[in-house]
Amino acid sequence: MQIRVPREITETAASAGAAKASLTVNSTGRLLTAACLAGAYIALGGILSLVVGFGFPEITGGNPSMQKLLSGCMFPIGLILVVVLGAELFTGNNALLIPSYMKREHSMATVVRNWTLVYIGNFIGALLFTWLMVYACGLTSAEPYHSAITGIAKAKVSMPWLTVLLKGIGANWCVCLAVWLALAGKTFFEKALGCWLPVMAFVVLGYEHSIANMFFIPLGMMEGAEIGIGEAVWCNLIPATIGNIIGGALLVGTVYGYLHGIRRK
Repeated sequence: MQIRVPREITETAASAGAAKASLTVNSTGRLLTAACLAGAYIALGGILSLVVGFGFPEITGGNPSMQKLLSGCMFPIGLILVVVLGAELFTGNNALLIPSYMKREHSMATVVRNWTLVYIGNFIGALLFTWLMVYACGLTSAEPYHSAITGIAKAKVSMPWLTVLLKGIGANWCVCLAVWLALAGKTFFEKALGCWLPVMAFVVLGYEHSIANMFFIPLGMMEGAEIGIGEAVWCNLIPATIGNIIGGALLVGTVYGYLHGIRRK
């Protein structure tokens, strides 16, 4: 096993960011397609975490941490698919485009355009997967999954705005650290392990990931949770998204770019 050293990871991230910026400028269609796939992959991780995490009530009933651990162990499949297969995930791109911007390989306008288009694509992909491959298939129509997803969705829109923002920072700090660890590896096993550990941590800790919530909240609404669209957007998606940007762009992309002297040559 021969992994990249920290400075090499950040340089690799800068190269990846430059490629993403180029895709943003030159092929909006491919970017949106890759973003839709990423949204679907994260939703796949979401339903797997729900089915496994809440599928053993006799074990987890008196052990709430066990339910969180089971869900946390399943959810990372989404990011593993994104990283290994090369999809476009908003939260990962929050960090990846910063080192390349620090090298002035593209403008901040390109960063914002990438984040905006990828966010839209992630939402479309997550929503379509949720509707067609989960709700229409009846995967959460029966107990204990029906009560679990409606309860999760309602809880996500019932937290104080600042709490969601802070949890959003924590979530994408973990996700982007997972992306950085994945960039350290060269084999599938190394990349998958790098993705798995920090993402498991954020799920177990109950942090808020905006793209994952594009699965959990709409599915809860489909299953009957009394949540309005405006409530979902204002009470969760907006603060979670802002927190995700801070956690990824500032705490990972900017910090590691600064630590390793990433700047225009």
